[in-house]
Amino acid sequence: MHPAPSALRRAAAAATIALLATAVGCAPQPDDKASGGSSSSAGTTCAKGKLATRTAGKLTIATDEPAYEPWFKDDKPANGEGFESAVAYAVAKQLGYDRSAVVWQSVPFNKAFAPGVKTFDFDINQVSISAERKKAVDFSSGYYDVRQAVVALKGSKAAKATSIADLKSLKLGAQVGTTSLNYISDVVKPSQEAAAFSKNDQAISALKNGQVDAIVVDLPTAFYVTAAQVTNAKIVGQFENQSGTPEQFGLVLDKDSGLTSCVTSAVDALRKDGTLAKLEKQWLSDAVDAPVLK
Repeated sequence: MHPAPSALRRAAAAATIALLATAVGCAPQPDDKASGGSSSSAGTTCAKGKLATRTAGKLTIATDEPAYEPWFKDDKPANGEGFESAVAYAVAKQLGYDRSAVVWQSVPFNKAFAPGVKTFDFDINQVSISAERKKAVDFSSGYYDVRQAVVALKGSKAAKATSIADLKSLKLGAQVGTTSLNYISDVVKPSQEAAAFSKNDQAISALKNGQVDAIVVDLPTAFYVTAAQVTNAKIVGQFENQSGTPEQFGLVLDKDSGLTSCVTSAVDALRKDGTLAKLEKQWLSDAVDAPVLK
């Protein structure tokens, strides 16, 4: 008795499937690295000291020049002193890179978060995380919660301001591309256009020379300006955060960088174990209460 045609077809199909299964089983399969999937291979891609950095075995960190206190000390990012220098090395250690493996690079503030391929692994330079900037670059989670503050010369009209309304008629200045400048235009909304400077030291010089009535900087910088750079100046007050979440500084990375999740995990670990709070207390202890401008 011969098998029915339908039975022959089923047998042939089964044999074909078996052969295909054998062929697929023997074929070389793509590994995690080849697929480029970061979620399934996070443990591998974040292997300590073995990240896919710009230079193998090195971690390239960028910041602006000059590097201001209290974020850095003596304009030397590599010395490990100052809040951001200390944070950078703490992140590097968390990623598996000791100090000898860290390479510092000078990158202007605005260029750090401008569109385009980056020459660094991450940048640390008081860059506030924002949705607009995220269109061009990646950010780590925040490593510092910050408020903006107003600095004016003692005895001036600006120094007597106690509210945002008192600032509206003043000539205010800030570094271009900063949240500080945004606060002038979006919060104060002064009657005259704000002065934008390419660097903070230019804004500070303008304050000294009377070219502006007051400048806006982040609060820790305001304490340093009044203590060391313009000793006849005072902190007029600080602004409240303008949203439900605090303004935060984040580490800047290339857009869609393969390092973003690793660097974020490092920052999160440093916040969780108290390292960030310890460094903040050590280097930014002067950044305490200042009058709030409403």
